[in-house]
Amino acid sequence: MTKVVNLLNNGIEKLPKPDWIRVKAPVSREFQATRDVIHQLKLNTVCEEAACPNIGECWSQKHATVMIMGDTCTRACAFCNVKTGVPGALNPHEPENLAQAVAQLKLKHVVITSVDRDDLDDGGAHHFAECILALRARAPETTIEVLTPDFLRKEKSIEIVARARPDVYNHNIETVPRLYKAIRPGARYFNSLHLLKTVKEIDPSIFTKSGIMVGLGEDKDEVHQVMDDLRSADVDFMTIGQYLQPTPAHAPVKGYVTPDEFETYGRQARVKGFLMVASSPLTRSSYHAGDDFAQMKKARDEQLAQK
Repeated sequence: MTKVVNLLNNGIEKLPKPDWIRVKAPVSREFQATRDVIHQLKLNTVCEEAACPNIGECWSQKHATVMIMGDTCTRACAFCNVKTGVPGALNPHEPENLAQAVAQLKLKHVVITSVDRDDLDDGGAHHFAECILALRARAPETTIEVLTPDFLRKEKSIEIVARARPDVYNHNIETVPRLYKAIRPGARYFNSLHLLKTVKEIDPSIFTKSGIMVGLGEDKDEVHQVMDDLRSADVDFMTIGQYLQPTPAHAPVKGYVTPDEFETYGRQARVKGFLMVASSPLTRSSYHAGDDFAQMKKARDEQLAQK
C-alpha cells in the first residue's frame, strides 16, 4: 500500500484548502463531557481514529460514532486514517459498554461502525448483532444505525447483521469503480452493491444508506453512475462529501468540489429517487445522522400514505 500511495502522491503539489472546508477547534464543555464518557468506557470512535473534521460540532451535541472491534484494521485503504495491522481479540464487554455509554449520553440515535476484521470468520458480524441487542435492552428508545465493512467472502455475515434489525444499515461505496484499485484495493465495487441490495431483500423495512467521497479524481459522469447503481440496489439514503487527505502518506486531494457543485449533486440524486440526500463539503456518513434519519422516516411515511 505504501508503494501505491507514493505513486499517487508522486509529482502532485498539495492543493490549498478552500475557506469553506475550515472548521472550528473543539473547545466546548459538552465536547469534553462526551469525550470523558467515551474514554472512561474505553470505547473507540471513528470521530477520533479517522480524524473527522466535524468532531467538535458532533461531540458538543453529544453525537458520536462508536467504532467497535478495536482500533486496528486488517486493510490499508489509501483514504483512511485508521491504523493498519494485526487486530487484538474482541472485547466481550464491548456491547454492554457501548449500551452503557449510549444510555449515559441519552442518545436518540447512535451510529456503530467498525474496522475491517478480515481475520474473523464472520468479519465481526456476530459482534455487530450483539451490540444491537445490548442497545435494544439498555436504550430501547435509541434508534440504531450500523456502518459495516463489506464482509467480502464472509458467507451469511450480511444476514446476521440484518436479522438483528438495525434501523439503518449503512455501507459506503466510497468512490467510483475506476478508482477502486488505487483507493480501496481490498474491496470490490459490485460486492458492496450486492451487500446493500441483499439487506433490502432480507428486510425491506430497514433503511439502507451509502456514500462517496469526491475530490479523488472522479468525473461527474462517474458520480452519476454511482447514483444510478445505488438506486438499482434500492438504497434509500446517499451521502456525498469532500475527501480530505488525513496525512501526507495518504492519497492526495485531486480537487475541491465547490458548495454549489455539491448542491447540484444533491438535486440530481433526489431526482433519481433517494428518500434522503446529504451533499456538502463536510458531509460524512454519520454527520447529522439522527436528524437525517428522522427526515428519511418522515419521507417514507409520506410515500406510503400516498399509495
